[in-house]
Amino acid sequence: MTGVQTCALPIYGRGAADDKAGIVTHLTAIQTLVEMVGENFEVGISIFIEGEEEAGSPTFRNFLDANRDILEADVIVVADSANWTTTIPALTTTLRGLVSQVVEVQTLDHAVHSGMFGGAVPDAMTATIKLLSTLHDENGDVAVAGLHSTKASDLDYSEDQLRTDSGLLDGVSTIGTGTILDRMWTKPSITVIGIDGMSVAMSSNTLLPSVKSKISMRIAPGQEPEKALELLRAHLLENAPFGALVSFGEIELGKPFEVQSGGWAKQLANNSLSAAFGNESVDIGIGGSIPFIADLLEVFPAAQILVTGVEDPDSRAHSPNESIHLDTLRGAMIAESLFLIKGNDLRVN
Repeated sequence: MTGVQTCALPIYGRGAADDKAGIVTHLTAIQTLVEMVGENFEVGISIFIEGEEEAGSPTFRNFLDANRDILEADVIVVADSANWTTTIPALTTTLRGLVSQVVEVQTLDHAVHSGMFGGAVPDAMTATIKLLSTLHDENGDVAVAGLHSTKASDLDYSEDQLRTDSGLLDGVSTIGTGTILDRMWTKPSITVIGIDGMSVAMSSNTLLPSVKSKISMRIAPGQEPEKALELLRAHLLENAPFGALVSFGEIELGKPFEVQSGGWAKQLANNSLSAAFGNESVDIGIGGSIPFIADLLEVFPAAQILVTGVEDPDSRAHSPNESIHLDTLRGAMIAESLFLIKGNDLRVN
């Protein structure tokens, strides 16, 4: 097995990288282990595919508790992250947590004519827009007081690279303060991912009595999601404009993740990745969340958690034209194969 030579060939499809490629990587590594050492290998392997992660993994903890005996392991490999580039492999050592909150703003007990009452009566959409605008300060940093921040890995990542990777349009500035990686990996962020108001096509000259919105907040490693939710709610209540009524609906909470220390498995994974890609593996953070890792840590506290991946900066996870770079996928397959083969040698010896 040798290092990967890149030829910049991606394939496209819904979920190609997140996370069909992770499943294929696991299966290929096990197949390679069998081909290299035979079917009577020594290392014990359990493989399971979790299909609820994007919906908050509501049954995952019960599954772990019910199957603790057959799933208990020294090492757990979660192939749901990314590499630094298509040619530089990485292990993910920090993940932000998640706080999702549905908010309803009410100003009227019924809809009224915007021409007759506009200018004197606040509508719920205006109040919602003003309230949501308080979530960031003039620099674009999250303005919710009391949230935790920390420092990201010391890797070189320029604004030009950010613009290329994200598709940021010419003339549009970045937001926030601090290093770019701090902003994306280890500081809180807030995005309004949905608003239930009237569509443009169905709009009329009406003051809306109520509007719902959904706020997605990513929290830094070390922040408890329950505390972050309290801080978010307090901010919204304190900043409600015009005395508008604010109420709270559905929530979703996910704990952040941070590797506390290295171990033999991490070193072996770094060595395997470096050999497979022909470049030294690096440690990275990810701004997204994998909340079920907290469950893995709680149910299997002695296990080492390795968060690997096959995505690259242009994979565009969750988009219709999601892609996976073929040479990066091949490198991930080779790296996990090397990891299992060496792990089997350790068991034999």
